[in-house]
Amino acid sequence: MVRPGEPEVVEVWHSEGGVIRTGEHQGLLYAHDGEVLFCAGWIGPSADCGEATRRAYLAAFELVERLGYPTVFRMWNMLDGITDRSARGTEVYRDFCVGRGQAFDEYGHAMPASTGIGSLGDGVAFYFLAHRSHAAVHLENPLQVPAHEYPEQYGPRPPSFARATYLRPEQGRGSLYVSGTASILDHATVAPGDVGRQVQVTLANIAALIGTDNLVRHGIDGGYRLGDLRAIKVYVKRPEDVPLVTRLCRDEFSRRADFAVFTVDVCRPDLLVEIEGMTP
Repeated sequence: MVRPGEPEVVEVWHSEGGVIRTGEHQGLLYAHDGEVLFCAGWIGPSADCGEATRRAYLAAFELVERLGYPTVFRMWNMLDGITDRSARGTEVYRDFCVGRGQAFDEYGHAMPASTGIGSLGDGVAFYFLAHRSHAAVHLENPLQVPAHEYPEQYGPRPPSFARATYLRPEQGRGSLYVSGTASILDHATVAPGDVGRQVQVTLANIAALIGTDNLVRHGIDGGYRLGDLRAIKVYVKRPEDVPLVTRLCRDEFSRRADFAVFTVDVCRPDLLVEIEGMTP
């Protein structure tokens, strides 16, 4: 995900549990502590990305059920050549969405917060988090059509994810995980070619998503502001746009937040930036 000469980024997830157990399942590597499961996998380059994705996701859902972590609450997917033509003559991301959607259909899992973004490596790398006991509330954005309801112009199978997921503990305040968010209103890209405007629309989308009105609409007390987000990742398509995007984001997010920028492709040819984050 990091190009030569760019700052290195290491993503670390800390466990507050006791003994951490690790293992492998059908090519997936995982670790769990009795409450949270972390799992990662890689789908090699394939003539049928959709079918390969379906099989990998089915293996992941099988693992979730076998280990007893029923609540998948956050997923990440990094696709090489995400908007390129696939071997099937369509688009890599669209093929991926078909396979992912079929796996969700077969296992009946709710669709959590997710990121689908370009990658500098081969194939598809993915990882996810699941919880044993906490419930999840999957949120949609009042400014956007739910991704899983996109019209067919974006592919034969719409993307299978929620705009955010709130992980609700038995007591106290939960954590909110914001999906990769872009300059989309309803279902259409806003401001093609204008990266500054796309950042503004993206930030407004996130603000509406995590604000009090939307959380109350989903049965969650309170709300958040952009300054409350941590673990922020910003994906920028064009290297020359990184300074402007970084400045615009820094003006809105807390200086205390971990902040990483990646120069990779985004899931639509006309999108120039995507942003994600979470609350403590």
